[in-house]
This record gives sequence, C-alpha cells and structure tokens, in this order.
Amino acid sequence: MAFAAEGRCEMVPTAKDRWTRAIVAIATVMVLVVGLLTWHPSELYLWLKAVHVMAVISWMAGMLYLPRLFVYHCGAEIGSRQSETFKVMERRLLRGIINPSMTVSWGLGLWMVYDGGWISAHWLQCKLLLVVALSGIHGLLVRWTKDFATDQNRRTERFYRIMNEVPAVLMVGIVIMAVIKPF
Repeated sequence: MAFAAEGRCEMVPTAKDRWTRAIVAIATVMVLVVGLLTWHPSELYLWLKAVHVMAVISWMAGMLYLPRLFVYHCGAEIGSRQSETFKVMERRLLRGIINPSMTVSWGLGLWMVYDGGWISAHWLQCKLLLVVALSGIHGLLVRWTKDFATDQNRRTERFYRIMNEVPAVLMVGIVIMAVIKPF
C-alpha cells in the first residue's frame, strides 16, 4: 500500500495489492469448491444452504446500498471531507461485505448445483444466467468505486439512481427461479 498524500491516513492500493486480492479471492473460491467436492458433506447440505442464503442476503444488501452511496457522493464536492468519507465508506463496503459475500455465495451455490445434480434443470440455468448478470453489475460497481476513489466519476446522480434498481430487479428473477422453479 502507498499513502495517497502527505499527512493523510488514507491508503491507496497498488496494482500488486489489487492482483494479490484478486488471486486470494479466486483461490478461496477454488479451495472451497474443491474441498466441498472432495469432502462431499451432503449431511451438512441444509447448513451450507443456510450459509449460502446469508451470504446472498449480505451480497444483495451491499449491491443495493453502494449505488445509493454513489448518488450521495455525486453531490459532494471533489476533495471535500464529505467526498473523502464517501470514498472510505464505498471501499469498506465493497471489500468488507460485497466481495466476500459474493465469493461465498458463488462457492456454496456451485457446490449445491453439483450436490443436487441440477445442472440440467432449466430453472437453474435461468437463475445462473441472472446471477452472472448480477456478478457483471458487481464488476461495474467495482469500476465505479475506483472512479470515485480517483475523482474520475463521469456519471450523474440520475444514472446511479437507475442503476440502484438493477440489482433489485435481478434479485426478483433469481428468487423466483430458486423458490418457484417455474420450469
């Protein structure tokens, strides 16, 4: 980590730090999936499903809150104390809640697909497509967080208000596919 500016407590991650975090996240998912495939803890299915649901709830909470922070951040003057506070809030929300909960959601979700033998179920294929779209929105949120962190945001409050609704719409489709299993 490198200090952002002289006299500030804020730290800006280097490219090496970002790559390290990405590799750790991918390795964590891989170890989790391989471990679950190897160990095959079917007797713990309901417990793992409960953890999966908790991770999804955490992921969605962050996905719904971060664009709202962006809306408020748009109204803050660049370089102001308020803008710097939003940067810290956005970074901590992304790194501390959204990224880890997405990792756990994907890891346990893929294990449940494997353990349940549902890969050919059409409802699951539709759900996975929606989850991939949600993960794409997650990637956009990461990029926009970086834009705000470097004072490079070029989007309006209105844009973020609209984007705030996209995860909710995807969530409705995902829940319908998981609970109702319409096809």
